Amino acid sequence: MKLCFPVENDEGMQSRVYGHFGSAPAFVICDTDSATITATVNKDKNHVHGQCNPVGALGGHEVDAVIVGGIGAGALSKLNQMGIKVLRAAGTSISDNVALFQSGNLQELTVQHTCSGHSHGGGCAH
Repeated sequence: MKLCFPVENDEGMQSRVYGHFGSAPAFVICDTDSATITATVNKDKNHVHGQCNPVGALGGHEVDAVIVGGIGAGALSKLNQMGIKVLRAAGTSISDNVALFQSGNLQELTVQHTCSGHSHGGGCAH
């Protein structure tokens, strides 16, 4: 299973999960089957609000799920249409969240859980 985590800085499994998918500087992709990780920059970071392109952001990397602190409705819908689940991060680090995912303790996000806009600090305005 390939899990994608938006991050501010790539610190491997100790990377802190970023608060918003679309404005994350980078993504760390953790393959739980092979125990490997890959980092990539967000190729769609400077999109217009509401115009996030998750496929473009991930730069062609295929993932099964995204684990994030927050996400907009458009990005969530586009990911779901591609068969990608989006889950709310409950731990601080990627390592914490992988363990929570594997034990079934992460909540799947729906449109009711999405961000309504970007705040000036780059996070979500809930």
